[in-house]
Parts: sequence; C-alpha cells; structure tokens
Amino acid sequence: MTTSPQATLAFGEGPHPSDLVSGTEPHYRTDLGAAYLADSRDVLRVIPDASVNLVFTSPPYALHFKKEYGNVHKDEYVEWILTFARDIFRILTDDGSFVLNIGGSYNKGLPTRSTYHFKVLLALVEKLNFHLAQEFFWYNPAKMPMPAEWVTVRRIRVKDAVEYVWWFSKTPWPKANNRRVLKPYSADMIRLNKRGVRATVRPSGHNITSDFDKVSAGGSIPGNVFEDEAPSDLIKVGNNSANDQYTKRCKAAGIKIHPARFPTALPEFFVKLLTDEGDLVLDPFGGSNTTGMVAEGLSRRWLAMESVREYLDASKFRFDEVRSGAQIQST
Repeated sequence: MTTSPQATLAFGEGPHPSDLVSGTEPHYRTDLGAAYLADSRDVLRVIPDASVNLVFTSPPYALHFKKEYGNVHKDEYVEWILTFARDIFRILTDDGSFVLNIGGSYNKGLPTRSTYHFKVLLALVEKLNFHLAQEFFWYNPAKMPMPAEWVTVRRIRVKDAVEYVWWFSKTPWPKANNRRVLKPYSADMIRLNKRGVRATVRPSGHNITSDFDKVSAGGSIPGNVFEDEAPSDLIKVGNNSANDQYTKRCKAAGIKIHPARFPTALPEFFVKLLTDEGDLVLDPFGGSNTTGMVAEGLSRRWLAMESVREYLDASKFRFDEVRSGAQIQST
C-alpha cells in the first residue's frame, strides 16, 4: 500500500520533509519522512538554513582496515567529516542539536590508540563553532575483542567495549527536556522514599535536603552511559539483535543485512530528549535507517541519506514495526 505523492502528514505540523530537498526525488517516502539514495553532501547542500531540529548519525569510523560499507582513513577523516558538518551546522535551528556516535581505533601495527576521534571533536568545536553540550558513552558488550593480535593472541590489551556519543549544539542553549527520558527509580530509591532521609551536608559538600527522597518527578534522571546490563539509572542497550523484524525480513528476502547497525535505543533516547513531535530529524549516514524508523514512531518528521542501494532498499523493512506498518511510496 502506498501513499499519494501529495500525502499529508499523519502527525505534527509543517511541510513534508521531501519538500525541503529541491531537485532530488526520494528513493522512498513515508507519512513523515523521506530516504534518499545519494551522497548526503549533495542533499544537505540544498536543505534550507535553520530547518532541522536534530541531526543524529553514526558515520563510518576511521579504521585502518577497509569495511564493505566504506570508510575513510584516519589521516583524512577530520577534513572528510567537516565536508558534511559545515552544512549540518547551517541547517540546524538555533536550538538544534547534532549527535555523533563515533568509535575509537588502534594505530596500525601498534598496541596504541589513535586520537583521530578527539581531533574530530576539537575540529567541530574550534573550526565550526559547535558547542559540546555533553559527552555520552555507549558500553557495547557485543563488540568483538579486536585487534586480536593485542587482545586474544598476545593478551596485552583488554577488549575495547566503549564508543563515544557526542552531543553538539549550534548555540549554548539547545532544546532539551530530560523529563522525557526518565528511568524507573531503583529499589534503593524506593526504599529511601519509604524510610525517609535526614537533611545533612555530605563530606563532599553536597546538601541532602528533605526533598532528596521524593519520587514525585516520576522517575530518575538517567546517567550519560549507555550500557547493556546496568542498574536502572543507566540506559540499557546492545547492538547484537538477530531476531528483530528488520533482520528477519532481510534474511527472508535474501538481502544483505547492514553490518554496522546501531540499536534503536540510541536514536530513541536523543529524539525524545532533544525534539518535540513534528520536529525534523536527519541522518546523513542512514544505513539501515534506524533513525528514520525511530523518528516516525515518535511522530517526528525525518530525512535520511544512504549511498548504497541495497542497504536503503532493505531499510524499508524497518517500517513494518512502526504504527502497524508505515505506508511507503517508492520512486
């Protein structure tokens, strides 16, 4: 079942996102978004200024070995990422955010770490004037113990299981509301609430007031660490799903599964934290379009770009999971 080319938004206000991309037809579109088979730089360049509320993405990392989905050598990575980031800065609203998931790597042939991802951070802040709103850390226990030479053969390093998620903003005051991402209170907090707390000043200097044990806020403020197995105040997330709808549909259709998917919990957290219903979310490295699917399910408009047709075709399967199946119009 398909929508008509003039389909109106099912939720929210504003034009359909495809109306913002002049001169290029989407590979497919849904009620709230559009996916483009293109180099995202070509699409970003035509999007109007200050029209996007959130850019959430995970570009190919700068590894010293080539991946099938393409990746740039770390010596060229900073300048390469800036070719996208200049337009990302331009198209963000003044209260908009740019969330970047990026992983570290080892130096080729050595048991020492590259600093390329820190150079990316500094370039975005110092060259393009992004503000670093906050650092997040994603603990991913599904990561393989690589490089094997140092971790499993010589055993002189431990498994690299953390990736960085940096939240940048166009101004020091991006839109954000942590009430939308509250976590269930821990058992200890529930017990403390029932027992009560005595007002005091800790040795650290922190004031513990009589309101400290109250649970009227409806949940605890999460930490900035995403972890697969963690206390309830952390954000539980892994990326080794083998039985989700997307994977099953890809296998049934004989279509290659994207090898570097991130879990839905990552974009879901930031879409909730940083946007309102009807806002526009963009992913310039769409891959299997997890970001678009999450945005659609949360009633946000979205745009995604991907340069590999097979990955983009397979990403349509994700929308089977959204609102009993989002209507897709292929071009």
